[in-house]
Amino acid sequence: MSFVKKRGKSWRARYRGPDGRERSKSFGKKIEAERWLARQETLMASGDWTDPALGRVPFGSYAQDWLNGRSDLKPKTRFQYQYMLDRYVVPTWGNVQLAKITFEGVSRWVTQLVESGTGPSAVRQSVFVLSAALDHAVRARRIRANPARGIGLPKAPRRDYVILSHGQVRQLAAEADGLRTEETKGQSRDGLVITFLAYTGLRWGEMIALRARDIDLNRRRVDVRRAFSDVGGRLDLGMPKSSRSLRTVPLPAFLAAALREHLEGKDATALVFTTPSGTPLRQANWRRTVFVPACERAKVPEGFRMHDLRHTAASLMIQAGYPPKGIQEILGHASITTTLDLYGHLFPGDLDRWVDQLDAAAEQSRTQSRAAKLRPVDDEDPGDGSAGVSETGS
Repeated sequence: MSFVKKRGKSWRARYRGPDGRERSKSFGKKIEAERWLARQETLMASGDWTDPALGRVPFGSYAQDWLNGRSDLKPKTRFQYQYMLDRYVVPTWGNVQLAKITFEGVSRWVTQLVESGTGPSAVRQSVFVLSAALDHAVRARRIRANPARGIGLPKAPRRDYVILSHGQVRQLAAEADGLRTEETKGQSRDGLVITFLAYTGLRWGEMIALRARDIDLNRRRVDVRRAFSDVGGRLDLGMPKSSRSLRTVPLPAFLAAALREHLEGKDATALVFTTPSGTPLRQANWRRTVFVPACERAKVPEGFRMHDLRHTAASLMIQAGYPPKGIQEILGHASITTTLDLYGHLFPGDLDRWVDQLDAAAEQSRTQSRAAKLRPVDDEDPGDGSAGVSETGS
Protein backbone atom coordinates (compact mmCIF):
# COMPACT_ATOMS: atom_id res chain seq x y z
CA MET A 1 0.00 0.00 0.00
CA SER A 2 1.47 3.31 -1.12
CA PHE A 3 0.07 6.83 -0.85
CA VAL A 4 0.90 10.51 -0.57
CA LYS A 5 -0.91 12.49 2.12
CA LYS A 6 -0.77 16.11 3.20
CA ARG A 7 0.23 16.64 6.81
CA GLY A 8 0.24 20.27 7.90
CA LYS A 9 2.47 22.18 5.52
CA SER A 10 4.28 19.09 4.17
CA TRP A 11 3.47 16.06 2.06
CA ARG A 12 4.24 12.60 3.40
CA ALA A 13 4.84 9.67 1.07
CA ARG A 14 4.38 6.21 2.58
CA TYR A 15 4.88 2.69 1.23
CA ARG A 16 5.33 -0.88 2.46
CA GLY A 17 8.72 -2.39 1.64
CA PRO A 18 9.47 -5.94 0.51
CA ASP A 19 10.20 -6.83 4.13
CA GLY A 20 6.67 -5.84 5.14
CA ARG A 21 7.68 -2.75 7.05
CA GLU A 22 6.19 0.66 6.30
CA ARG A 23 8.48 3.54 5.44
CA SER A 24 7.76 7.21 4.87
CA LYS A 25 9.40 10.48 3.98
CA SER A 26 8.17 14.09 4.07
CA PHE A 27 8.53 16.68 1.30
CA GLY A 28 7.63 20.33 0.83
CA LYS A 29 5.79 19.72 -2.44
CA LYS A 30 3.35 17.05 -3.46
CA ILE A 31 5.11 16.42 -6.79
CA GLU A 32 8.38 15.69 -4.94
CA ALA A 33 6.65 13.16 -2.70
CA GLU A 34 5.01 11.48 -5.69
CA ARG A 35 8.28 11.23 -7.60
CA TRP A 36 10.07 9.73 -4.61
CA LEU A 37 7.27 7.24 -4.06
CA ALA A 38 7.28 6.25 -7.75
CA ARG A 39 11.02 5.73 -7.55
CA GLN A 40 10.66 3.37 -4.55
CA GLU A 41 7.96 1.39 -6.35
CA THR A 42 10.15 1.08 -9.44
CA LEU A 43 13.09 -0.15 -7.36
CA MET A 44 10.92 -2.73 -5.59
CA ALA A 45 9.53 -3.95 -8.91
CA SER A 46 13.01 -4.35 -10.41
CA GLY A 47 14.48 -5.98 -7.30
CA ASP A 48 16.97 -3.11 -6.78
CA TRP A 49 15.38 -1.74 -3.63
CA THR A 50 17.54 -1.53 -0.52
CA ASP A 51 16.60 -0.79 3.06
CA PRO A 52 17.55 2.88 3.67
CA ALA A 53 18.45 2.12 7.29
CA LEU A 54 21.20 -0.29 6.19
CA GLY A 55 22.91 2.49 4.26
CA ARG A 56 23.16 4.75 7.32
CA VAL A 57 26.12 2.84 8.74
CA PRO A 58 29.33 4.95 8.84
CA PHE A 59 31.84 3.83 6.24
CA GLY A 60 34.71 3.60 8.76
CA SER A 61 33.11 0.96 10.97
CA TYR A 62 31.69 -0.92 8.01
CA ALA A 63 35.05 -1.00 6.18
CA GLN A 64 36.85 -2.25 9.29
CA ASP A 65 34.33 -5.05 9.74
CA TRP A 66 34.70 -5.90 6.05
CA LEU A 67 38.49 -6.09 6.30
CA ASN A 68 38.38 -8.10 9.53
CA GLY A 69 36.19 -10.62 7.75
CA ARG A 70 38.53 -11.08 4.79
CA SER A 71 40.05 -14.40 5.84
CA ASP A 72 41.28 -14.95 2.27
CA LEU A 73 43.88 -12.17 2.42
CA LYS A 74 47.56 -12.83 2.92
CA PRO A 75 49.07 -11.02 5.94
CA LYS A 76 51.00 -8.57 3.77
CA THR A 77 47.91 -7.72 1.70
CA ARG A 78 45.85 -7.24 4.85
CA PHE A 79 48.54 -4.96 6.26
CA GLN A 80 48.57 -2.88 3.06
CA TYR A 81 44.76 -2.58 3.01
CA GLN A 82 44.74 -1.50 6.65
CA TYR A 83 47.43 1.07 5.97
CA MET A 84 45.50 2.55 3.04
CA LEU A 85 42.32 2.72 5.09
CA ASP A 86 44.02 4.40 8.04
CA ARG A 87 46.26 6.73 6.03
CA TYR A 88 44.05 7.89 3.18
CA VAL A 89 40.47 6.57 3.19
CA VAL A 90 39.05 6.76 6.72
CA PRO A 91 40.21 10.35 7.43
CA THR A 92 37.83 11.50 4.68
CA TRP A 93 35.10 8.85 4.62
CA GLY A 94 35.16 7.31 8.09
CA ASN A 95 32.16 9.23 9.46
CA VAL A 96 30.18 9.38 6.21
CA GLN A 97 27.19 7.08 5.88
CA LEU A 98 27.48 4.47 3.14
CA ALA A 99 24.43 5.79 1.31
CA LYS A 100 25.80 9.35 1.31
CA ILE A 101 29.04 8.56 -0.50
CA THR A 102 28.64 9.87 -4.04
CA PHE A 103 30.51 9.59 -7.30
CA GLU A 104 31.10 13.34 -7.29
CA GLY A 105 32.43 13.21 -3.75
CA VAL A 106 34.86 10.42 -4.53
CA SER A 107 36.03 12.27 -7.65
CA ARG A 108 36.76 15.39 -5.59
CA TRP A 109 38.61 13.31 -3.01
CA VAL A 110 40.84 11.79 -5.70
CA THR A 111 41.60 15.27 -7.03
CA GLN A 112 42.50 16.46 -3.53
CA LEU A 113 44.84 13.51 -3.01
CA VAL A 114 46.64 14.22 -6.27
CA GLU A 115 46.90 17.94 -5.58
CA SER A 116 48.29 17.29 -2.09
CA GLY A 117 51.18 15.35 -3.62
CA THR A 118 50.01 11.78 -2.99
CA GLY A 119 51.67 9.50 -5.54
CA PRO A 120 49.67 7.84 -8.32
CA SER A 121 50.22 4.37 -6.88
CA ALA A 122 48.95 5.37 -3.42
CA VAL A 123 45.92 7.09 -4.96
CA ARG A 124 45.04 4.05 -7.02
CA GLN A 125 45.47 1.67 -4.08
CA SER A 126 43.36 3.91 -1.82
CA VAL A 127 40.51 4.01 -4.34
CA PHE A 128 40.82 0.25 -4.80
CA VAL A 129 40.33 -0.37 -1.07
CA LEU A 130 37.43 2.12 -0.87
CA SER A 131 35.79 0.51 -3.89
CA ALA A 132 36.29 -3.03 -2.57
CA ALA A 133 34.52 -2.18 0.69
CA LEU A 134 31.68 -0.49 -1.22
CA ASP A 135 31.37 -3.50 -3.53
CA HIS A 136 30.78 -5.59 -0.42
CA ALA A 137 28.12 -3.11 0.71
CA VAL A 138 26.38 -3.52 -2.66
CA ARG A 139 26.38 -7.32 -2.32
CA ALA A 140 25.04 -6.94 1.21
CA ARG A 141 22.23 -4.78 -0.27
CA ARG A 142 23.14 -1.80 1.89
CA ILE A 143 23.54 0.45 -1.15
CA ARG A 144 22.31 0.03 -4.72
CA ALA A 145 25.52 0.87 -6.58
CA ASN A 146 29.20 1.46 -5.93
CA PRO A 147 29.90 5.23 -6.24
CA ALA A 148 33.65 4.59 -6.58
CA ARG A 149 33.22 2.69 -9.85
CA GLY A 150 34.47 4.43 -12.99
CA ILE A 151 36.45 7.10 -11.14
CA GLY A 152 39.22 8.66 -13.21
CA LEU A 153 42.57 7.75 -11.69
CA PRO A 154 46.07 9.12 -12.23
CA LYS A 155 48.25 6.86 -14.33
CA ALA A 156 51.20 5.37 -12.55
CA PRO A 157 54.29 6.28 -14.57
CA ARG A 158 55.91 3.20 -16.00
CA ARG A 159 59.44 3.03 -14.73
CA ASP A 160 62.07 1.87 -17.18
CA TYR A 161 64.09 -0.92 -15.71
CA VAL A 162 67.85 -1.31 -16.05
CA ILE A 163 69.37 -4.61 -17.15
CA LEU A 164 72.94 -5.81 -16.80
CA SER A 165 75.16 -7.87 -19.06
CA HIS A 166 76.87 -11.09 -17.95
CA GLY A 167 80.05 -9.13 -17.32
CA GLN A 168 78.28 -6.47 -15.27
CA VAL A 169 76.63 -9.15 -13.12
CA ARG A 170 80.03 -10.72 -12.44
CA GLN A 171 81.51 -7.35 -11.55
CA LEU A 172 78.64 -6.46 -9.24
CA ALA A 173 78.90 -9.85 -7.49
CA ALA A 174 82.66 -9.44 -7.06
CA GLU A 175 82.23 -6.00 -5.53
CA ALA A 176 79.58 -7.36 -3.14
CA ASP A 177 81.99 -10.06 -2.00
CA GLY A 178 84.69 -7.44 -1.64
CA LEU A 179 82.62 -5.71 1.02
CA ARG A 180 83.10 -8.58 3.46
CA THR A 181 84.82 -7.75 6.73
CA GLU A 182 87.12 -10.05 8.64
CA GLU A 183 84.11 -11.15 10.69
CA THR A 184 81.98 -12.07 7.67
CA LYS A 185 84.59 -13.67 5.42
CA GLY A 186 83.70 -17.27 4.78
CA GLN A 187 80.16 -16.72 6.08
CA SER A 188 78.49 -14.06 3.98
CA ARG A 189 78.00 -14.92 0.31
CA ASP A 190 76.57 -11.64 -0.94
CA GLY A 191 78.05 -12.09 -4.40
CA LEU A 192 76.27 -15.44 -4.70
CA VAL A 193 72.99 -13.73 -3.75
CA ILE A 194 73.41 -11.32 -6.66
CA THR A 195 74.40 -14.08 -9.09
CA PHE A 196 71.52 -16.28 -7.96
CA LEU A 197 68.92 -13.54 -8.46
CA ALA A 198 70.38 -12.50 -11.82
CA TYR A 199 70.29 -16.04 -13.24
CA THR A 200 67.11 -17.49 -11.70
CA GLY A 201 64.79 -14.47 -11.66
CA LEU A 202 63.41 -15.35 -8.23
CA ARG A 203 61.74 -12.63 -6.22
CA TRP A 204 63.58 -11.53 -3.08
CA GLY A 205 61.00 -13.06 -0.73
CA GLU A 206 61.15 -16.35 -2.62
CA MET A 207 64.93 -16.48 -2.46
CA ILE A 208 65.32 -15.82 1.26
CA ALA A 209 62.71 -18.52 2.04
CA LEU A 210 64.65 -21.25 0.22
CA ARG A 211 65.94 -24.15 2.28
CA ALA A 212 68.70 -26.52 1.25
CA ARG A 213 66.18 -29.26 0.49
CA ASP A 214 64.55 -26.98 -2.14
CA ILE A 215 67.64 -27.19 -4.35
CA ASP A 216 68.35 -30.37 -6.30
CA LEU A 217 71.97 -29.96 -7.38
CA ASN A 218 72.04 -33.17 -9.40
CA ARG A 219 69.06 -32.15 -11.51
CA ARG A 220 70.04 -28.46 -11.28
CA ARG A 221 66.58 -27.39 -10.21
CA VAL A 222 65.16 -25.03 -7.57
CA ASP A 223 61.67 -25.67 -6.18
CA VAL A 224 59.87 -22.44 -5.25
CA ARG A 225 57.23 -23.33 -2.68
CA ARG A 226 57.34 -20.57 -0.05
CA ALA A 227 58.12 -16.87 0.27
CA PHE A 228 58.83 -14.44 3.07
CA SER A 229 56.96 -11.15 3.06
CA ASP A 230 57.63 -8.10 5.20
CA VAL A 231 54.51 -7.29 7.20
CA GLY A 232 55.07 -4.11 9.17
CA GLY A 233 58.70 -4.97 9.85
CA ARG A 234 57.98 -8.62 10.66
CA LEU A 235 58.85 -11.47 8.27
CA ASP A 236 55.87 -13.66 7.51
CA LEU A 237 56.37 -17.04 5.80
CA GLY A 238 53.64 -18.06 3.39
CA MET A 239 52.84 -19.04 -0.15
CA PRO A 240 54.45 -17.19 -3.08
CA LYS A 241 52.66 -14.38 -4.89
CA SER A 242 50.23 -16.57 -6.88
CA SER A 243 49.59 -20.18 -7.83
CA ARG A 244 51.77 -19.65 -10.92
CA SER A 245 54.61 -18.68 -8.60
CA LEU A 246 54.76 -22.28 -7.37
CA ARG A 247 57.31 -23.51 -9.85
CA THR A 248 60.58 -25.29 -10.56
CA VAL A 249 63.41 -23.14 -11.90
CA PRO A 250 66.47 -24.50 -13.79
CA LEU A 251 69.99 -23.66 -12.68
CA PRO A 252 72.96 -22.97 -14.99
CA ALA A 253 75.79 -25.42 -14.34
CA PHE A 254 78.19 -22.75 -13.02
CA LEU A 255 75.56 -21.55 -10.51
CA ALA A 256 74.80 -25.11 -9.39
CA ALA A 257 78.53 -25.62 -8.75
CA ALA A 258 78.72 -22.47 -6.63
CA LEU A 259 75.66 -23.53 -4.67
CA ARG A 260 77.10 -26.99 -4.09
CA GLU A 261 80.10 -25.40 -2.39
CA HIS A 262 77.90 -22.99 -0.46
CA LEU A 263 75.52 -25.70 0.78
CA GLU A 264 78.19 -28.18 1.82
CA GLY A 265 77.56 -29.23 5.40
CA LYS A 266 74.21 -27.47 5.65
CA ASP A 267 71.22 -29.32 7.08
CA ALA A 268 68.37 -29.95 4.64
CA THR A 269 66.12 -27.61 6.60
CA ALA A 270 68.68 -24.79 6.78
CA LEU A 271 67.99 -21.54 4.94
CA VAL A 272 70.14 -21.21 1.83
CA PHE A 273 70.89 -17.50 2.21
CA THR A 274 71.22 -15.91 5.64
CA THR A 275 73.06 -13.23 7.57
CA PRO A 276 76.40 -14.21 9.17
CA SER A 277 74.45 -15.01 12.34
CA GLY A 278 72.12 -17.36 10.47
CA THR A 279 68.97 -15.25 10.43
CA PRO A 280 66.95 -14.51 7.28
CA LEU A 281 68.24 -11.68 5.11
CA ARG A 282 66.26 -8.45 5.45
CA GLN A 283 65.87 -6.62 2.16
CA ALA A 284 66.13 -3.05 3.45
CA ASN A 285 69.24 -3.78 5.48
CA TRP A 286 70.91 -5.83 2.73
CA ARG A 287 70.17 -3.13 0.19
CA ARG A 288 71.73 -0.45 2.41
CA THR A 289 74.81 -2.35 3.52
CA VAL A 290 75.57 -4.46 0.46
CA PHE A 291 73.64 -3.68 -2.69
CA VAL A 292 74.00 0.11 -2.85
CA PRO A 293 77.73 0.15 -1.98
CA ALA A 294 78.41 -2.69 -4.45
CA CYS A 295 76.55 -0.84 -7.21
CA GLU A 296 78.64 2.27 -6.55
CA ARG A 297 81.89 0.30 -6.70
CA ALA A 298 80.86 -1.63 -9.81
CA LYS A 299 79.66 1.58 -11.49
CA VAL A 300 76.46 -0.06 -12.73
CA PRO A 301 74.05 2.17 -14.69
CA GLU A 302 72.28 4.80 -12.61
CA GLY A 303 68.87 3.81 -11.31
CA PHE A 304 69.60 0.10 -11.06
CA ARG A 305 67.35 -1.41 -8.37
CA MET A 306 67.40 -4.77 -6.63
CA HIS A 307 64.28 -5.85 -8.54
CA ASP A 308 66.17 -5.13 -11.75
CA LEU A 309 68.14 -8.31 -11.06
CA ARG A 310 64.91 -10.13 -11.91
CA HIS A 311 64.58 -8.11 -15.12
CA THR A 312 68.21 -8.89 -15.85
CA ALA A 313 67.48 -12.61 -15.50
CA ALA A 314 64.68 -12.31 -18.06
CA SER A 315 66.93 -10.40 -20.45
CA LEU A 316 69.74 -12.96 -20.19
CA MET A 317 67.26 -15.78 -20.82
CA ILE A 318 65.97 -14.02 -23.91
CA GLN A 319 69.52 -13.58 -25.18
CA ALA A 320 70.08 -17.30 -24.61
CA GLY A 321 67.09 -18.15 -26.80
CA TYR A 322 64.46 -18.99 -24.18
CA PRO A 323 60.91 -18.77 -25.63
CA PRO A 324 58.40 -16.39 -23.99
CA LYS A 325 56.32 -19.23 -22.52
CA GLY A 326 59.41 -20.71 -20.86
CA ILE A 327 60.34 -17.35 -19.37
CA GLN A 328 56.80 -16.93 -18.04
CA GLU A 329 57.03 -20.28 -16.27
CA ILE A 330 60.49 -19.59 -14.84
CA LEU A 331 59.55 -16.14 -13.54
CA GLY A 332 56.18 -17.32 -12.23
CA HIS A 333 54.10 -14.73 -14.07
CA ALA A 334 50.35 -15.24 -13.81
CA SER A 335 49.98 -14.99 -17.59
CA ILE A 336 52.05 -14.81 -20.75
CA THR A 337 50.60 -11.31 -21.25
CA THR A 338 52.57 -10.05 -18.26
CA THR A 339 55.77 -11.51 -19.67
CA LEU A 340 55.26 -9.99 -23.12
CA ASP A 341 54.17 -6.63 -21.71
CA LEU A 342 57.40 -6.43 -19.71
CA TYR A 343 59.89 -7.97 -22.12
CA GLY A 344 58.27 -8.15 -25.56
CA HIS A 345 60.51 -5.37 -26.87
CA LEU A 346 63.57 -7.50 -26.08
CA PHE A 347 62.46 -10.17 -28.56
CA PRO A 348 62.69 -8.35 -31.94
CA GLY A 349 65.63 -10.40 -33.24
CA ASP A 350 64.00 -13.64 -32.17
CA LEU A 351 60.70 -12.61 -33.72
CA ASP A 352 62.45 -12.05 -37.04
CA ARG A 353 64.13 -15.45 -36.74
CA TRP A 354 60.87 -17.20 -35.87
CA VAL A 355 58.94 -15.59 -38.70
CA ASP A 356 61.76 -16.52 -41.12
CA GLN A 357 61.48 -20.12 -39.94
CA LEU A 358 57.71 -19.97 -40.43
CA ASP A 359 58.19 -18.61 -43.93
CA ALA A 360 60.72 -21.36 -44.72
CA ALA A 361 58.34 -24.06 -43.48
CA ALA A 362 55.51 -22.66 -45.60
CA GLU A 363 57.76 -22.50 -48.67
CA GLN A 364 58.88 -26.09 -48.09
CA SER A 365 55.25 -27.17 -47.94
CA ARG A 366 54.48 -25.34 -51.20
CA THR A 367 57.50 -26.96 -52.88
CA GLN A 368 56.42 -30.42 -51.80
CA SER A 369 52.91 -29.74 -53.03
CA ARG A 370 54.16 -28.66 -56.49
CA ALA A 371 56.41 -31.72 -56.70
CA ALA A 372 53.49 -34.01 -55.93
CA LYS A 373 51.43 -32.49 -58.74
CA LEU A 374 54.27 -32.97 -61.24
CA ARG A 375 54.96 -36.61 -60.28
CA PRO A 376 54.48 -38.86 -63.42
CA VAL A 377 51.67 -41.44 -63.41
CA ASP A 378 52.86 -45.07 -63.19
CA ASP A 379 52.38 -46.88 -66.57
CA GLU A 380 51.35 -50.04 -64.73
CA ASP A 381 48.46 -48.21 -63.03
CA PRO A 382 45.40 -50.34 -63.96
CA GLY A 383 43.16 -47.32 -63.60
CA ASP A 384 40.79 -49.13 -61.29
CA GLY A 385 41.67 -47.11 -58.22
CA SER A 386 43.91 -49.81 -56.75
CA ALA A 387 47.23 -48.12 -57.52
CA GLY A 388 49.50 -47.59 -54.51
CA VAL A 389 47.45 -49.83 -52.21
CA SER A 390 49.47 -52.50 -50.43
CA GLU A 391 48.26 -56.08 -50.70
CA THR A 392 48.75 -56.55 -46.96
CA GLY A 393 46.90 -53.34 -46.02
CA SER A 394 47.95 -51.06 -43.14
